[in-house]
Amino acid sequence: MKFKVSILALLLFILGDITAQNLQVHYDFGKDREHPTSTIEMFKPDKYGNTFFFIDMDYNANGINGVSLAYWEIARVFKTEKMPVGIHAEYDGGMGQFKSGNQQVGYTLNDAWLGGIDYSINAQDFSKGASIKVLYKYIRDKHEASFQITGVWYVHFLNNKFSFTGFADFWREDWDFNFDGITDTEYIFLAEPQIWYNINKTFAIGSEIEMSNNFGNNEGFMINPTLGLKWNIN
Repeated sequence: MKFKVSILALLLFILGDITAQNLQVHYDFGKDREHPTSTIEMFKPDKYGNTFFFIDMDYNANGINGVSLAYWEIARVFKTEKMPVGIHAEYDGGMGQFKSGNQQVGYTLNDAWLGGIDYSINAQDFSKGASIKVLYKYIRDKHEASFQITGVWYVHFLNNKFSFTGFADFWREDWDFNFDGITDTEYIFLAEPQIWYNINKTFAIGSEIEMSNNFGNNEGFMINPTLGLKWNIN
């Protein structure tokens, strides 16, 4: 498994001064996948809410040597102590490439802008928590008015030696799997629960199980497990 160290170094240089962030490296064992993925993410709360982003990169997939997919999300929740719910704003986008015969073909993922409300609960010691988001979703060149429902959770247990985290998304998006002009599905589901064994405060080893239905041009239900390492950069 070849990994592009220079790309990781660049990401860490760009984001190195941001606190409460982590870098994850996963190897995807899903059908027809078998490639590494890196994720760098940051979550930072403040007195006016919180900011979250992540950047995913797939490597050596679809006949490509190097980065075959790059995707990022950035979200801001505006909330004060007196507000019962937060105001959520988000942008999603990315691009990829693949080999078709001797040709290298590039593509972009449809930009999406989301906005709505966020309701969150947390234990007093922040050992566990969850949030539910109900969002309007605009997908460029596809839907001016759609929706997405998102759930996010975290649980730290056994004296913080283990962490169970993840999210689940359900949204409306017309998808043509056969590229014949006929819509095959209108709804997509994606969930990515993670389980981590925290070796110490800096490093963890664990797994992510991607569970999806009609996601990423794959019709029907899929389960794609990974083996991962996480470096908490604080």
